[in-house]
Amino acid sequence: MTVAEAHGSAQDTQARGRVYSIGPQGTRPYGGPPAWQRKYFAGIIGSDIAAGLLGAGLAFLARFGHLDQHSRVYALALIALPAVWVAVLGLSRAFEKRYLFVGTEEYQRVVHAAVALTAAVAIVSYGLEVPTSRVFVLIAIPTAAAVSILARFGWRKWLHRMRRGGRCMKRVVLVGHESSVAALIVQLRREHYHGLNVVAACLPTERPRGALLDFDTRVRGSFDRIAEAVSAERADTVIVLSCPEIDGTALRRLAWKLERSEVDLIVASALVDVAGDRTTVRPVDGLPMLHLDHARLTGVRRWAKGTVDRIGAAGLLLALSPLLLATAFLIRCTSPGPALFKQERIGKDGQPFTIWKFRTMYTDAERRLAHLSDRNECDAVLFKMKDDPRITAVGKYLRRFSIDEFPQLVNVLRGDMSLVGPRPPLATEVAAYEADMRRRLAVKPGMTGLWQVSGRSDLPWEEAVRLDLRYVEHWNLTLDFVILLRTVTAILRPQGAY
Repeated sequence: MTVAEAHGSAQDTQARGRVYSIGPQGTRPYGGPPAWQRKYFAGIIGSDIAAGLLGAGLAFLARFGHLDQHSRVYALALIALPAVWVAVLGLSRAFEKRYLFVGTEEYQRVVHAAVALTAAVAIVSYGLEVPTSRVFVLIAIPTAAAVSILARFGWRKWLHRMRRGGRCMKRVVLVGHESSVAALIVQLRREHYHGLNVVAACLPTERPRGALLDFDTRVRGSFDRIAEAVSAERADTVIVLSCPEIDGTALRRLAWKLERSEVDLIVASALVDVAGDRTTVRPVDGLPMLHLDHARLTGVRRWAKGTVDRIGAAGLLLALSPLLLATAFLIRCTSPGPALFKQERIGKDGQPFTIWKFRTMYTDAERRLAHLSDRNECDAVLFKMKDDPRITAVGKYLRRFSIDEFPQLVNVLRGDMSLVGPRPPLATEVAAYEADMRRRLAVKPGMTGLWQVSGRSDLPWEEAVRLDLRYVEHWNLTLDFVILLRTVTAILRPQGAY
């Protein structure tokens, strides 16, 4: 993960030195990757080889169907494409540790490899006048890319499951002011998939005096004892938070000390949740300056997102139509009232629109809300309550699997919503927004988003807002694709579905 991901962003790690891990599996000598990392690398390489083989085999069957004199040369692709595909992925840096484990950059590297390989085949075929079957190429390479992405996603989910159980973790020493250290500990414990287990901290003072008193994290002294803390805790990662005491000179000296033991050094920038592709270092009069570009909220990418949304919504409506009809029939048969529930929500640029959902509550739910207001389990303007008595028996299952959200595909088709985006807020919520929260309205609301795949209703209000703001700053089609994949697994889990 990146520096920003130390604060929960979706970027990659810019690590220094090699990583070693000391966890539940026991210690190991410096210089080599831990066992879980070797298994992970072997898994994705094997998956990529299988992806190349599957792509070549499927393309051969689709284009030729049988072996003859003309197709014999393409049969060699069953051997060549897996090797070529792995080599191109390597050239695209899809195996580098800083792009693996979390974030979307890994999947973008796979897509870049597929585009580069397709372009290379086209150029070579044209330049050398080699007759090449376009159908074969246009089936083999996209299939290999799709299978590689799905397989890498599967391996990542395996790693995240391991990390939920406390395995495959990195031992981290945090360096910074007490309040910042405590806030990051809370976030890393909630977002366990980053694999960072905070084992100690170094503060400007010798001992905690405030926020850290509520944690069991050991304080190993002040900033001049960081190296000692790393050795005592057998840590493999140091995260330095923004603080004036550690300037460029101090950070450089710390890096020199840590590189001797091959410990990762991560510097957490103050630019929290800013996408990596929007920050560039450019020299100004010999000094390196960090330039921040504005988020691109309009243009060709926005048009492409809208097109993908409408095509995806139309396809899903067609595929899910039997389920939608059966759900509507079941609702009408089990409780009085309409099958659909409509409500005004606030969309892009603060424009109101009517959202459609399957009805999961009794028709007098709004009237009964006044008697339940003191039982609100949400810490902000939303009303959330486990075992809400206003929810029907069928409604509990509809919410459990998010089936009640499916009619919003009509909103996506109409252009009011997107498949992926911030949660569509009520007008009363928007009226209570602080200035920063209104940034959520810069894009269309979505049927799913980072809030959906990160805990749903179990998330604190501030965390849900932060995730929505992060999406606005980071959004791209690759991130949308990853969120859609994660949504499938989130729907199958009961956590936060009420």
